[in-house]
Amino acid sequence: MKKILILMLLTVAACSSQDSSQNEQANNTGAQSDQMSGDVARWEAQAKNITIIRDDWGVPHIYGKTDADAVFGVMYAQAEDDFNRVEVNYMNAMGLLAQAEGEDQIFRDLRMRLFIQQDDLKKMYAKAPDWLKKLMDAYADGLNYYLHTHPETKPKVIKHFEPWMALSFSEGSIGGDIESISINDLQNFYGGTMKMAEAPRDLDMEPRGSNGMAIAPKKTKDGHAMLYINPHTTHYFREEAHMVSDEGLDAYGALTWGQFFIYQGFSEYNGWMHTSSRADVIDEYAETIIEKDGKLFYKFGEEERPVTVSTETIDYKTDSGMESRDFTVYHTHHGPIIRSEGDKWISVQLMNIPLTALNQSYTRTKTHNYQEFFEMMRLKSNSSNNTVYADKDGNIAYFHGNFLPIRNTKYDFNHPVDGSNPDTDWKGLHTVEESIHLLNPESGWLYNSNNWPFTAAGPGSSPKKEDYPSYMSVNFENPRGEHAVGLYPKINDFTIDSLIEAGYDGLLPSFQRFVPVLKAAYDAAPDPSLKEAVDMLVAWDKRSSMDSVETSLAHHFGNELFEYVPRGRDLDPFDVYEYAEKQVNGDEYLAALKAAMDRMVADFGTWKVKWGDMNRFQRNDGSIEQTFDDNKPSYPVKLASGRWGALASVGTRQYPGTKNWYVTSGNSFIASIEFGDKVKAKALMAGGLSSDPNSPHFFDQGEMYGKGEFRDVYYYREDVDAHAERQYHPGE
Repeated sequence: MKKILILMLLTVAACSSQDSSQNEQANNTGAQSDQMSGDVARWEAQAKNITIIRDDWGVPHIYGKTDADAVFGVMYAQAEDDFNRVEVNYMNAMGLLAQAEGEDQIFRDLRMRLFIQQDDLKKMYAKAPDWLKKLMDAYADGLNYYLHTHPETKPKVIKHFEPWMALSFSEGSIGGDIESISINDLQNFYGGTMKMAEAPRDLDMEPRGSNGMAIAPKKTKDGHAMLYINPHTTHYFREEAHMVSDEGLDAYGALTWGQFFIYQGFSEYNGWMHTSSRADVIDEYAETIIEKDGKLFYKFGEEERPVTVSTETIDYKTDSGMESRDFTVYHTHHGPIIRSEGDKWISVQLMNIPLTALNQSYTRTKTHNYQEFFEMMRLKSNSSNNTVYADKDGNIAYFHGNFLPIRNTKYDFNHPVDGSNPDTDWKGLHTVEESIHLLNPESGWLYNSNNWPFTAAGPGSSPKKEDYPSYMSVNFENPRGEHAVGLYPKINDFTIDSLIEAGYDGLLPSFQRFVPVLKAAYDAAPDPSLKEAVDMLVAWDKRSSMDSVETSLAHHFGNELFEYVPRGRDLDPFDVYEYAEKQVNGDEYLAALKAAMDRMVADFGTWKVKWGDMNRFQRNDGSIEQTFDDNKPSYPVKLASGRWGALASVGTRQYPGTKNWYVTSGNSFIASIEFGDKVKAKALMAGGLSSDPNSPHFFDQGEMYGKGEFRDVYYYREDVDAHAERQYHPGE
């Protein structure tokens, strides 16, 4: 009887517990439903304050009452054009790629997690100033409202965006500082068991970077300062947009998918162009590790400091579902351990101040003059970029880097330094005044092409190398720099169109250096099979064009020639072009030409192929990883590789199954801007703005891109209205 009573009591208790659990679940579901209803009502109310006008090129012009409205609208518009790229950028930034793409992305995710921690970002969001919090809130709301109104869009991983996520991707470069760390080294150090796929031979070897040019009023036809924006990225890496609010925002230009600030662009007052910097802002430290009683320490002066040990769990997709892998990771005060060399562990130190960086990235777009722009630069949180600037007041300026750690110059920071020596630690940051910069040079022009800054405004007007620490510029002049120095001083009446024409000048100065060496090698050891090709290259004006056979041959020859140029992390910085000109011997020059001709004959049946016939632009779908087909339509491209000094440049090579070369990087959003009583601009975007093959704006600029034909920018509302293709509120 007692047992029966106990069983009855247990049954009642179980039923009570089950009812309680069900009630709790129901309450949670109800709370979530109420929260969702509240979110939707809030989104719908804000959307009424936002107008999106798509012009006849598909460019979204966002008009809002507040800056937060403009941010909401621009995120919604980006998601309309390419939600996939928005999500992938944040999956990469937060180390979530393996959840969508599988275990071969585990170490890429681990690399991000060594620096980007969600809990840290949440704390930064909580500490953000109210104005920036509102923008981050609007960023998340715009994306979430898009997902709510487009249930057909199925996110891979991020089904709901949180405001703090904006801090994971706060600076718009194509490859952030973290991505300079070798994934293979991480895999070797942290016990990887998977074999990384070997990268295919990359025949373009295109220098990733950009061009920026600014022209002072005295060198322009109408006496107004001008800016030329010419980033070189993978194609379709950025959206083109216009953000306007009643709170003073009115910025036009390119923004990286998923970000809510115009990264390279202009307002009515000023404009800014970023080029990838070669200032040294990333340092490695050789740490002396000591083990005591099962714990790890590292030497620092007379101290033995404990190594910070933590666990990172990376989730990854498999055929049978999600699995995870735990990693024990290590940090010193310098930063995370990324590899070992001999008996030393190598740590890396780089900029990691997301809140300040996001502040600077957005504040930049609301400056009105040089003084405000300079004050914005004092935030010192742009680590990977140089900046070219021009404004309505007639100022032009250049800043070589921005986040610049102070170091002891007696140490060689091109290689890992002794982490146990306190004297190798960073000593704070250089002020903007201490960094390499220019304001209104006497020459009346300035530029940067990812080269050193010591020719930025030509002879007599450029910074002097001896005035600055060597780590502020560790690279050399490059062929695009040589090209600009020879070109810009000769032009004194720039217009929007002539600035574009100069930016598209077809000279390839590398071959002005290499062809004479080739000719001398041929004269020393004549080979009848090479004579016609050598004579053709000698007679060639060294300019690329659609109908130029020489351009095709030169690209093949140059790529083969550079197989004789050493490359790798362990080399001291050196000028690869000088090496190719002076260190590669004559036999190797002739062998490179022969290999180039043989490859062309194998691919095309002849080495006499016009550049426009083999160098093509094609877009078959909206995938991030593009595929190409010689049997499908494509457009000819006159642009050549920046590797050989082309200012307007493309990365181009063959792809699996193709004989033609296809351009996939280089010129992306290009703009020529004049700051007068009213700002005027022309622009061109690689291919088109939409990732949807059914959109009229999927590839409507493809043919124009190949020819270098620009379109007018619609900046003022009356022009936008006159060219409006569609006007709507988010959600309609």
